Amino acid sequence: MENESRNKNDLNTTKLTQNPSVQEKYIKKLFCQTKENYGEKYHEHYLELYKMYTNTAEKISDRRQSNNSFFLTLNTAIIAVVSYLQLGKEAGESVELYWLISVSGIIVCYAWYRLIKSYKQLNSGKFKIVNLLEKNLPIAPYDAEWEVLGRGKNHQLFIPFNKIETIVPWLFMGIHIAVLIRVFPWNLIMLFF
Repeated sequence: MENESRNKNDLNTTKLTQNPSVQEKYIKKLFCQTKENYGEKYHEHYLELYKMYTNTAEKISDRRQSNNSFFLTLNTAIIAVVSYLQLGKEAGESVELYWLISVSGIIVCYAWYRLIKSYKQLNSGKFKIVNLLEKNLPIAPYDAEWEVLGRGKNHQLFIPFNKIETIVPWLFMGIHIAVLIRVFPWNLIMLFF
C-alpha cells in the first residue's frame, strides 16, 4: 500500500497550527507507536480506531444539536411564560419580578453561546486529528470534503453552521434585554441618586 510508506515526517505538512513545534507535538502524541513496535495488527487496529474516532466526532455534533434544541425550548418557554403572565394585565402594569426572569434569560443565552463555541472548538480539534489519521489511509474523505467546501473560507460554497447557530442565542438575548429595559424598576434605582 502506497500510504504505508509514509512516515511521521510526511505528516508535518498538515496545517494544524502555524507553529511547527506544536504540530510536531500533536503528531508525537497521536502516533506514539511505530508499525514495527506495534505488531502485525497495526493496520487493522488503526482502521478500527479511525472509525471509532470519526464516530465520536459525529456524537459531538449530535450532542451539540441536542443542546441547541434544549436552549431553544428553554428560551421559548421563558418568553411564553412571561407572555402568559402578562395576559389580563392593564397596559403598563407588570409583575415586579419580570426583570429577574429577563436577567435569567440573558444568563441562559450567554451560557448557550459559550457552549456552542466550546463544541465548535472541540469539533475543530477532532477533525484536525481525523485529517492527520487520514494521511495514512488510502482515501481521505473528510479532508477532501473540507477542501471541496473551500475549508470554510468561501461563503458561496459553504457557510459554517456555527456562524448561523451563534446568532440565535444573541437574538434571544436581545429579546430578554429589551424586556429587561422595559420592566426594570428604574424608579427604585433613581431613589438612591
